[in-house]
Amino acid sequence: MPKNPKLLSGAPVIVLLVEDNDNDIELTKIGFEDADYLVDLQVTRDGEECLTFLRKEGLHTDAPTPDIILLDLHMPRMGGMEVLDIIKADEQLRHIPVIVLTTSNSEHEIKEAYRRHCSGYLVKPVGFAQFAKAVQAFEDYWFAAVALPPK
Repeated sequence: MPKNPKLLSGAPVIVLLVEDNDNDIELTKIGFEDADYLVDLQVTRDGEECLTFLRKEGLHTDAPTPDIILLDLHMPRMGGMEVLDIIKADEQLRHIPVIVLTTSNSEHEIKEAYRRHCSGYLVKPVGFAQFAKAVQAFEDYWFAAVALPPK
């Protein structure tokens, strides 16, 4: 049984996926569709669009405030580390947990992401079965075991 008050109320958890790779977007969508939890997955394709979404600017004036952000590191226009710095420096955004979801298992990048205050670092598994298993583990932890900050 989920302990997250939002899930207990029947409201979906809003997840913002910041990802430029179409295959990874599709795998994540499928993973959440097969989830035990109600998820409203929003997608932005680079760091600049992510910030526009979070600040509710331009085409994203009606964007929902995410409960959690899944952030790729290597994207065009603005990379994930820079996005992470901006989010964590912004009084209105810093409370949102940011989970790095990337193919990089570089010790330097892992250390750097935590230094910049990410809430977790997940290395994207290769293959659908492993990816689905990682999404399930993510959900079990973030949606059932952890209380997300209220809006």
